[in-house]
Amino acid sequence: MFYKTLILISAFSFLFYSTRSIVSKNMIAEYSRWGFAKLRVLISSLQFIAGIGLILGLYNLTLLAFTSLLLTIMMIFAVIVRIKIKDSLLKSLPAIFYTILNFTILYITFLRLS
Repeated sequence: MFYKTLILISAFSFLFYSTRSIVSKNMIAEYSRWGFAKLRVLISSLQFIAGIGLILGLYNLTLLAFTSLLLTIMMIFAVIVRIKIKDSLLKSLPAIFYTILNFTILYITFLRLS
């Protein structure tokens, strides 16, 4: 149950966040601040698809492993960007949290695939 809860937290967070990244003026400004204004729609689309992939991954562990790996990599890059632009630890915490969360999902999924 804990494992599925982690997956659903990540999935719905990314579905919500990616949607906000498309429509929210605040999020549009954040992407500019991060230096990714031109890639905002692509990144948001990948996050939305990954959120769906996590949910579908509840029924297909290979898809779950791939999706959680993709999100882990994306969040590692998000942490690097936060460091590069000298964001505070508080502003960086969501990226750090979702890196750890998706890596945990990936790790447990690999254990289940073994």
